[in-house]
Amino acid sequence: MTGRTQERPEYRESGSTGELYSQIEINATPEKIWKILTGFAEYPTWNPFVRSIQGNLVEGATIQAYLRPSGAGGMMMRPVLLVVHPFQELRWRGHLLIRGLFDGEHVFEIRPVDNRRCLFIQHEYFSGMLLPLMKNMLKKDTARGFYEMNEALRARAEQPAVT
Repeated sequence: MTGRTQERPEYRESGSTGELYSQIEINATPEKIWKILTGFAEYPTWNPFVRSIQGNLVEGATIQAYLRPSGAGGMMMRPVLLVVHPFQELRWRGHLLIRGLFDGEHVFEIRPVDNRRCLFIQHEYFSGMLLPLMKNMLKKDTARGFYEMNEALRARAEQPAVT
C-alpha cells in the first residue's frame, strides 16, 4: 500500500487454504482505533460489513456476529475469541455449521506507524471442504465488505474528538 489510498483486498491461496488480506493507513492512535473496533454496541451506526457483535470481549468467549457485505446476503456466526490483545489484535475463529465444512479465522491488527498513525490490517484465513465453492464469494462480496469496513473505520477514527 502506498500513501493513504487503500488497495482492494487481495485473495491468496496456499494449498487447501485461502486468505483474504487488506490494510489501510489511519491517522489515529492505536487506543482510538481499538476503542472503535471493540465498541460493539456502536457497530450498527458505522460498520457496513460486521453489522453487529454481541458478547464479552474475553479470550475463549463465544460471541455472536452478524456479517453482511453491501449488496449481499448476511450470515450469523458464533465464533470463539482467540486473541484479545488491547490496542494490537482481535482474532476469532468460526465455522459454517460444523468444523471442516467452511472455517474462518478473522484477524484485526493495529500496527503503529508513528505516534499518530497506524496501519489497520484485516484478514481472514479460510479452509474446509466448501472453500472451492466459496472462493468467488470471498473474492467479491467478502472483499468488498473488508474494503468498506476499513474505509468506515478510518473515517470514524479520523473524526475530531467531540469535547
